[in-house]
Amino acid sequence: MANPRTIAKLQARILERAAYCVEFELNDPRVGMITLTRCELSSDLAHAKIFFTVLGGPTERRKTERALESAAGFVQRQLGRVLRTRKIPRVRWAFDESVEYADEMDRMIREALQRDQQIRPRGHEDEGPALDDPLEEDELDREVEEFLEARDEEAD
Repeated sequence: MANPRTIAKLQARILERAAYCVEFELNDPRVGMITLTRCELSSDLAHAKIFFTVLGGPTERRKTERALESAAGFVQRQLGRVLRTRKIPRVRWAFDESVEYADEMDRMIREALQRDQQIRPRGHEDEGPALDDPLEEDELDREVEEFLEARDEEAD
């Protein structure tokens, strides 16, 4: 098992070299606007999973995925030329879902802010209690307790 610092350095080097290969040395028309986002290297240095994102829809993603799979051996050979390790990691590609997840979360936050603006228009932001004032905080706690008691009574 390798040192975590060594693994982190190798991951950065693998990502850098793989990105160079994809951008400048790979002549496959199926590869579109691609970004290599991160690399995960196994602790025994035998496997490198390189994550990517691609500009476009699902068809562009599938085309790029097939192109990268066919180029895995080429990229692996190029890694062998620059890495100073006994083993050259086997390259696997994976689509990075985290970027799409972040976009979805951003969209949801924007929608929530828009709904909040519809419920409470601008200029009415100061109507709520200030939570750093202990008297108003106690009042808020009482209101919450009253609400919960009323809800429990309705449920019974």
